[in-house]
Amino acid sequence: MPLSPSILKALTTPPMAKSTPKLRQTALGWAAHDSSAKLTPFIFKRSCRENGVDDVTIKILYCGMCRTDVNFAKNDWGNTAYPIVPGYEITGIVIKVGSNISKFKVGDRVGVGYVAASCLDCELCKSFQENYCDQMRPVYNSIHWDGTPTYGGYSTILVTDHRYVVHIPESLPMDRATPLMGAGLTVYTAMKHSNLFESPGKHMAVIGLGGVGHMAIKFGKAFGHRVTVISTSPSKEKDAKEKLGADGFILSTNLKQMQRNRRSLDFIIDTVSAKHSLGPYLELLKVNGIISIVGEPAQPIEVPATPLIYGKKVVRGSIIGSVKEMQEMMNFCGKHNILCEIELVSTDKINEAFDRLAKNDVKFRFVLNVAGHQSSRL
Repeated sequence: MPLSPSILKALTTPPMAKSTPKLRQTALGWAAHDSSAKLTPFIFKRSCRENGVDDVTIKILYCGMCRTDVNFAKNDWGNTAYPIVPGYEITGIVIKVGSNISKFKVGDRVGVGYVAASCLDCELCKSFQENYCDQMRPVYNSIHWDGTPTYGGYSTILVTDHRYVVHIPESLPMDRATPLMGAGLTVYTAMKHSNLFESPGKHMAVIGLGGVGHMAIKFGKAFGHRVTVISTSPSKEKDAKEKLGADGFILSTNLKQMQRNRRSLDFIIDTVSAKHSLGPYLELLKVNGIISIVGEPAQPIEVPATPLIYGKKVVRGSIIGSVKEMQEMMNFCGKHNILCEIELVSTDKINEAFDRLAKNDVKFRFVLNVAGHQSSRL
């Protein structure tokens, strides 16, 4: 999930002066060069460095494609630095390891998420919350510590600090595990920090059934909760119940259904990225209920005070997760065989997929087949 425009504006300005190493690693990527968001092949020098003592070089096999990538490519938030190579859900194989590293070896199956760098020295970094560090640098559309631009996973190779890399369990196919780095981690951490791990048997709901929302259903069921989907589209009910295992469905445009479910929910995760009011959803929460916002509309959402204060309800936000949480999530998914529902996209169809993303025409997540592999069992 993206950071707010104000934070990202700060992240796209050069950091404190540091020595700038030579750019040596050549990569092929797919980049947008203006707000038309048309992606074209792009040969570039991979930012950062030749593999250093703390780095791993990763041959990228797959990269998730999400609406956030479209937003950045189109400059919807007004902070895009062109050319931009999108992609923050990255999986691949380690092909080179720095001399200081014992955690990874050549041939390991690994993943990289949204965070490319952080200060590693502040209170947040030291408490495994580097994703909230003021000096955090995203994996694309930012400026790395060496003063070079960061480019994302729509590319063939990545050199990155090993502290932002996780292992992918052997039991998980790489293509279907790829969106776990973003969509999966987003809902996993939101649920974790709302204490849904330790207290099974609650009734939770998911607003929006897309790439993020469908993973919320899967994690909710794995954590032992009753899960209801809330949507404006009646056609989503079949997928929610039959394909994804949801227990219930509420059509949010149906006032009778909304009223019938008043004060029935312990927790709601809101994945919607369009402007909306939280008022109707706050009415669905029990006293002391929590709504966690993980979508990021470009315009402010409405939070009416009355249902909030008369029910001691909590509205909180959550974005992605730390590297430690990402590894916890991957291990959990490996144990419980939790995977994303995907449509694999070849690189020659990348612009068609981008157009469909802009129209929300995807079930449930696109994954770019960067290396052209056919098997999902890599």
